[in-house]
Amino acid sequence: MDQLLAMRVFTRVVESGTFTKAADSLQMPKASVTKLVQQLEAHLRTTLLQRTTRRVTVTPDGAAYYERTLRLLSELDEIEAGMTNARTTPRGKLRVDMPVMIGRLIIIPNLPDFHRRYPEVQLELGVSDRPVDLVAENVDVVLRRGPITDESLVARRVLQTVSITVASPGYLERYGMPRHPLDLENTHPIVPYFSALTGRKLFNFTFSKDGERHELENSHYLASANESSAYVALAVAGMGIIQAPAFMVFSHIRDGELVRIFPDWQVDSGELFVVYPPNRHLSAKVRVFVDWVAELFATHECTRPRKPGEPSPCGLLEAHLKAQAHARRLAERDADSEVAP
Repeated sequence: MDQLLAMRVFTRVVESGTFTKAADSLQMPKASVTKLVQQLEAHLRTTLLQRTTRRVTVTPDGAAYYERTLRLLSELDEIEAGMTNARTTPRGKLRVDMPVMIGRLIIIPNLPDFHRRYPEVQLELGVSDRPVDLVAENVDVVLRRGPITDESLVARRVLQTVSITVASPGYLERYGMPRHPLDLENTHPIVPYFSALTGRKLFNFTFSKDGERHELENSHYLASANESSAYVALAVAGMGIIQAPAFMVFSHIRDGELVRIFPDWQVDSGELFVVYPPNRHLSAKVRVFVDWVAELFATHECTRPRKPGEPSPCGLLEAHLKAQAHARRLAERDADSEVAP
């Protein structure tokens, strides 16, 4: 028996909860995984796992062995990283999961920079708004909107999101421009965003200004979505008003497909975290990816922190568009004066 391999297999079975999932994540036959665990139990002369038809549970001896084995394997990985110079040259596959719009707009366009820095790291990207079980699905890192409720995970905040309220020009032409947040109550269709896991609406619209605050549980809608790009697309199509992080709708405002409404009212902000299991913290490839993501969000034009009084990218864009519109009106007025009798 390869005892080190058996120990690694055992920890994966514990983390994933089934022999099948462990075999899939390790890319090994299920029979080999089962045999290695059985050999390990025979070697230790104790039962580590209780098997049922649906799930595997850990015995008291197994739980104690898992904790000590996890520390030992992490130390071995650290020793190997130092001996092979993996700190300066991270290598291997890295499984990362992230929300759709974060991936499309921020991470993926900048991946050539990551590849130039770390050419021997092979990224396997999962891009969806579905909640991911890092341990069971053997994912190394996820980008996840907060709050993070699982205290067993390591979480590093990389972004404080600024959200805004927007609608399409066609929508505003049809329903009119609302002047106050309370105008939305049961008169303006909104686009709810619901959980792909539970089917429940994830958030209400919020508005705050000068000590006044409103939270609207608007139930009047024409369509809803459980995926962020579809959520924005529904707004562009004129199906209702949405509240979304500014970076998600920036290009649509620029192209005239969406218009910001209630610019003087603040929307509750959110947080984005890079999250990974504690047994990944010694991995060089995880460490460099987490640091790279944090650096990216700290410097990207649409997400970097602003100084007090410094406008957001959408604010700058709106000011630019207003200036352009004013210049056009002046040019049209001058043209009209030239042709007047």
